[in-house]
Amino acid sequence: SACVITQRKIPDKLVDEETVTHLYRVTKHSGCVMTGMIADSDMQVSRARYEAADFKYHYGYVMPPDMIAKRLADIGQSYTQIAHMRPLGCCLIMIGWDEEKGAQLYRVDPAGFFCGFRACSAGTKQTESNNYLEKKIKKNSMMEQQEVIQTAIAALSHVMAVDFKPSEIEIGIVSENNPVFRKLTESEIDEQLNILSERD
Repeated sequence: SACVITQRKIPDKLVDEETVTHLYRVTKHSGCVMTGMIADSDMQVSRARYEAADFKYHYGYVMPPDMIAKRLADIGQSYTQIAHMRPLGCCLIMIGWDEEKGAQLYRVDPAGFFCGFRACSAGTKQTESNNYLEKKIKKNSMMEQQEVIQTAIAALSHVMAVDFKPSEIEIGIVSENNPVFRKLTESEIDEQLNILSERD
């Protein structure tokens, strides 16, 4: 299983909460979380969807997550070479299910660097989060879906030093049992938070 998690910040009380998200579906079997400038994030997700649709049209099968990440990294790198174009002000973490390789996790930086990870983070407290994940995740260990989700929630709670309500976080997941990328509902998130609080 692979999952992505992000804090859901509503910038204004008048904003419709349903329209604010950092989680996006790219293909049926892959999705991403965006960190950084929202307008740049929307543009990069649109480009990812276009590239995936174009790939499926030409080759007849769904574009694997690693190919999407590589293509976005190539495009991002080209922006650094052109004087009248600025690099994108956002970082993408993509998860997806590959028929051959299983669950995948990739991170794409604005400079055009991309790499596969067992666990990673992006944002202001990424160093603390990565240190936490290094301690929690053992090398070559396989984790069940529930354990993956709870580790992600625990890492975010640890670095932000806050206990989250279900409406304050967003979680996206793909797994072997259900390889379709989907967001967890508030009730599912609440269930995971309860299990985590009882465990602690």
